[in-house]
Amino acid sequence: MDLFARNPAEAARRRFRERLLRWYRRHRRGLPWRHTRDPYRIWLSEIMLQQTRVAAVLAHYGEFLRRFPNLRTLAAARQSSVLAAWSGLGYYARARGLHAAAKEIVRKRRGRFPRRAEELRALPGIGRYTAAAISSIAFGEPEALVDGNVARVLERITGAPATQRGLWSQAETLLSRRHPGDFNQAMMELGATVCLPGAPRCDRCPVFAFCRTRGATPRPAALPRSKKKQVAFSLAARKDAVLLIRRAPGASLMPRMWELPQAPPHNGGPSKKPAVLFRLRHSITDTDYQVTVLRGAARAGRADASWVRLSRLPRLPLTGLARKILRRSNLLV
Repeated sequence: MDLFARNPAEAARRRFRERLLRWYRRHRRGLPWRHTRDPYRIWLSEIMLQQTRVAAVLAHYGEFLRRFPNLRTLAAARQSSVLAAWSGLGYYARARGLHAAAKEIVRKRRGRFPRRAEELRALPGIGRYTAAAISSIAFGEPEALVDGNVARVLERITGAPATQRGLWSQAETLLSRRHPGDFNQAMMELGATVCLPGAPRCDRCPVFAFCRTRGATPRPAALPRSKKKQVAFSLAARKDAVLLIRRAPGASLMPRMWELPQAPPHNGGPSKKPAVLFRLRHSITDTDYQVTVLRGAARAGRADASWVRLSRLPRLPLTGLARKILRRSNLLV
């Protein structure tokens, strides 16, 4: 289906681009990665933003750049240091891919960052969307992109759902060749701040005249309910150290990450039940965890446990839940 079936002339597409770009340049959020053309910083932001809220990325982006200010410092770092800086963002395969790609660029390309989308897609952790985002924003390459926000905008403009292939074709047709980076960001910004999933803010939309649905969005299918799970962890701390364990290198989730030992179940025997220090909630993908933190024994009760100095914690690759518990306990700033 043509994006502007009622008026397929290029003049209509040009008016759409002009209105959207004018709105974006006036109303875009002042996100730090929008004030640079440095491909390293743009790449980092795109990887961090995958499946992660902007607010969470803002809390980590600056600190990650402080520790790894450029491609070569990232490539030269140990993976454990990269994972430690990533801790709290989740989906740690992204950090491993980022690190591997940095090493490959330095080793095989002498530190020269690829400009073209097809070159970028050959790197670890970079797919079609990310390659298009980096090449268009950092280098002005005329590469269209589709993410969840852009797909929603396109489907509301056309008034009908489309296949992934159709969405990419529509995005390519609509793309501004003169300002591809700004246009791509404008489409994403429109979807993130105005063309919202549940209640679009049509009164603020700069391209409302081109929209077929006019806010009448079909109700999506109900999402499956999150699974509930109860877990308990032992927290044992000395004056200058805390007891942690490290996941095995072959673990299916978060290998080699550090966490608190899970508390063994209390069988109701004569031994005294450990004291509850506090409770909290933690969500990972489709599971909501109800976490109980118990006072742990003053000595290691398992072979894989180690006393870790508190001064090492900021540099350690901790799981997000371990970081949350340690911060709640005032053992980690």
